[in-house]
Amino acid sequence: MHGFANPARFLRLARWLTPLCLLSGLAVSTGALLYGLLWAPADRLMGETVRILFLHVPAAWLGMAGWMTIAGASVTELVWRHPLAAIAARAAAVPGAVFTAICLVTGSIWGRPTWGTWWVWDGRLTSMLVLLFLYFGYIALSDVARRDGGNGRVAAIFGIVGAINVPIINRSVVWWNSLHQPPSITVGKSAIDAAFLWPLLAAAVGFSLIFGGVVLARMRAILAHAQADSRLRRKAMAEAGI
Repeated sequence: MHGFANPARFLRLARWLTPLCLLSGLAVSTGALLYGLLWAPADRLMGETVRILFLHVPAAWLGMAGWMTIAGASVTELVWRHPLAAIAARAAAVPGAVFTAICLVTGSIWGRPTWGTWWVWDGRLTSMLVLLFLYFGYIALSDVARRDGGNGRVAAIFGIVGAINVPIINRSVVWWNSLHQPPSITVGKSAIDAAFLWPLLAAAVGFSLIFGGVVLARMRAILAHAQADSRLRRKAMAEAGI
C-alpha cells in the first residue's frame, strides 16, 4: 500500500484510472437504469414503484460504503501515517453524502405509495438520516483542519467512531420492528427474482465505479490544490526574502 504513498506515482495511476472508472460506470449504470425503467416487469406487490430500487439500493450501499472508506482511510492515517489516507477520506466524504441523500429521497418517494407516508421514524430510515448528518459533521471538521492548518486527527477519529452507525443501519430491520422490508440479499442466497437481481447488481457495480472515479478525481483535485498552495507560499517567502 505504501507503494502508492508517493503523490506523483498515485497521480500517474489515477490519471488513466479516473476516466476508466467514470466512463465504464456511466455505461453500466445507464444500461441498468434503462432496463429498470423500460423493460423490467412490474412487481406483484409493489407494482411499477419497484423500478426505483435500481437507484435506491445502489445509493444506500454506496452511502454506507463511503463511510467505511472514510473509516478505513482514517485508521490508515492514524496508524500507518499514510500520506494519501487523509486525502482519500476527504475525497470520499462528499460523494458518500450525495449517495446517502439520494437514498433518503428515493426511499421517501418509494415509501409514499408503499407505506402511505413520506417518512416514518423507522430504525432503518432514522439511522440512514444520522449517517447523512455524520457526513456533514466530517466534512465540516476536515474543512476546518485544512483551512486553519489544524490537526486532522480529530476528523480521523470522528470518521472511525462514526462507523459504529453502519452496522446499525445494516441490522436495524432485524433488531427492531420495522416498516422497511427485511434484507433481500444475504450471504449465499437472495429473495429477489432474477429479473430484478442481475440488473440490480449491474446498477450497484456501475454506481460503485462512478463513486470510485469521483473519489479519484477529487483526490487529484485536492493534491493539485495543495501543490498550488505550496508553490504560492514558496513564492511569497522568496519575494519577502525569508
